Amino acid sequence: MTAQALANAAYVVAALLFVMSLAGLSKHETGRTGIRYGIAGMAIAIAVTVWLSLSGSWTESTLLGVGLLVAALIVGAVIGLWRAKVVAMTGMPELIALFHSFVGLAAVLVGWNGALHAKELSAELAGVHSAEVFIGVFIGAVTFTGSIVAYLKLSAKMSSKPLILPGRNILNLLALLGFVVLTVAYVITPVLGLLIAVTILALALGWHLVASIGGGDMPVVVSMLNSYSGWAAAATGFLLGNDLLIVTGALVGSSGAYLSYIMCRAMNRSFISVIFGGYGIEAPSESDEEVGEHTETDAASVAELLSNAKTVVITPGYGMAVAQAQYPVAELAKKLREKGVEVRFGIHPVAGRLPGHMNVLLAEAKVPYDIVLEMDEINEDLASTNVVLVIGANDTVNPAATENPSSPIAGMPVLKVWEAENVIVFKRSMASGYAGVANPLFYKPNAKMLFGDAKEKVNDILKAL
Repeated sequence: MTAQALANAAYVVAALLFVMSLAGLSKHETGRTGIRYGIAGMAIAIAVTVWLSLSGSWTESTLLGVGLLVAALIVGAVIGLWRAKVVAMTGMPELIALFHSFVGLAAVLVGWNGALHAKELSAELAGVHSAEVFIGVFIGAVTFTGSIVAYLKLSAKMSSKPLILPGRNILNLLALLGFVVLTVAYVITPVLGLLIAVTILALALGWHLVASIGGGDMPVVVSMLNSYSGWAAAATGFLLGNDLLIVTGALVGSSGAYLSYIMCRAMNRSFISVIFGGYGIEAPSESDEEVGEHTETDAASVAELLSNAKTVVITPGYGMAVAQAQYPVAELAKKLREKGVEVRFGIHPVAGRLPGHMNVLLAEAKVPYDIVLEMDEINEDLASTNVVLVIGANDTVNPAATENPSSPIAGMPVLKVWEAENVIVFKRSMASGYAGVANPLFYKPNAKMLFGDAKEKVNDILKAL
């Protein structure tokens, strides 16, 4: 059996491990096993690729290639281990967005390499190769700049509000039409100028698509960029003739697209509008001005309220992650349950900045899975709940989504916490949430604001209890 045949067999094993990894990650109980399958599959893929590179005849160019390969492995491993070690859970969404940008950039570089060092091919195969190059560069460039903008928005280095250019939807459609025309022209006559043109066009389109989407929809955007990076990897696999890249890219691309679709349904958002940079979504018309008088409270008063409650629901958000408050929150839930209080957690599908962000934090703090419920499972029970603690959530508990048709988040399903008997909102200030939309919840007669660091305030409540 040839070296390439052995490598292909190993790639099939790696691909199966990736499928098993996705299956494992679909449940809390099998999540760790799923991660191990993914690690094993990637280790096999890297090891086989290195072995395949070393199995040919040794020439001066081979030695140079091996040297570059080893250098890339060392640099990548050092950066990856360092970032994984220092990143906080709050920084995970933007780190993932940055990783997506690397995949897109790799696809662009491989596409350009395929164009500049194309082998002699028959007319039919040359056309196919040119199409592969062009499509790979386009998808990769869109993913690259789109992911960079997502990183800047998620890390607050760029405004989370959507960029509303005049005729933005027409601009996006013209860019896609231009891509089709340029592709046909490049397949007929593969000249360098057309490749330069599509690269610039795709970089601009990727930037504009994500910049046009507001902060409230960024979790879906991250998921969608994950899909784009998968298709970029698949395009790279076609150019390199690598079956594993094709299979893995298709897995990531299709699963990311399906997850985005599920999230769009959960948020009452159009899947098409997210893909095409907020197509059909009008500019926000709502201001961030206060809409009433808010009432403040303190930790001792909240502790007394919780002591007298029979049912408590905790709805966490990104603010809990920032404050690293999941551990005292878990302790608070444990102490209340010991006192006979029914405590449950309500999780919005896009709470935080990443799908499953809050679930991971609560699992990290050893909160039992059976009291962590999704929005659809707990929303009907909120009206009969004595106390709801809103810890760092904002847009996901905003009544404007159901009460104000002109709101930028109108129609988005939210946790109806204002229906509870008492609502305590943990916030640092009265500022609007990540979507930049004012929240009428803060001024409801049954809502009180507990200002300060969420971790410190929860610890104060624990002491008062």
